[in-house]
Amino acid sequence: MSDAAPFDFAGQRFHMLADRALFWPRHGALIVADLHLEKASWYAALGQPLPPYDSHDTLDRLAALAARTGARTIWCLGDSFHDRNAARRIVPAIAARLGAQAQSAEILWIAGNHDGLSAGAWGGTIADEIVVDGIVFRHQSERDEARAEVSGHFHPKLRTSIRGRHVARACFAADDRRLILPAFGSLTGGLAVDDPALADNFAGPYQAILVAGGRRLAFPCAGRVAADATARRTAAIS
Repeated sequence: MSDAAPFDFAGQRFHMLADRALFWPRHGALIVADLHLEKASWYAALGQPLPPYDSHDTLDRLAALAARTGARTIWCLGDSFHDRNAARRIVPAIAARLGAQAQSAEILWIAGNHDGLSAGAWGGTIADEIVVDGIVFRHQSERDEARAEVSGHFHPKLRTSIRGRHVARACFAADDRRLILPAFGSLTGGLAVDDPALADNFAGPYQAILVAGGRRLAFPCAGRVAADATARRTAAIS
């Protein structure tokens, strides 16, 4: 796939996909995070009407990726729905699409801080987290986790300049033990990949990674140890 780049993590070969997803050929697993389905209808319920097409667009992209990769299973790493009341607002067409997707590829719903376990109404299986081949898959990274870990939650986004052009794009954040996925949903914002809240999940240096033309473009970021050292030096000077 021209929009995919191989990525070795925790002794396994993955493919990073330009469309904000991860594919694990060994298990035929398409891995996404933070779909935030029904976000527009949530805003509408608050009196801020938005075009109600975000769920359709997200599911269009998900179905296309599943078909292109030949995924046998789809792992959704939490916040698949924007809130715990999405079931009350979801329209029949979206519910039908979710059911059809669950028929063509097994869906695993990992619970997130927004959606809880509401995703269970549309097929698939539910878990708080899973461990596969020694790698933990969960919604939010746990700072003290000693095992290799794949998660979402932070919606990492890189802002930089490449050849004089300003770039602002959802990205992966990774070191040799921890991988944070970008948000997959069509109506999701992003957190700067070097924001302290995200950097705090990495003990040392890590990378912001984009995929373009079948290649990984990596940009260095400073992790928790560097940030702590800077804070100590600043305190000593003051």
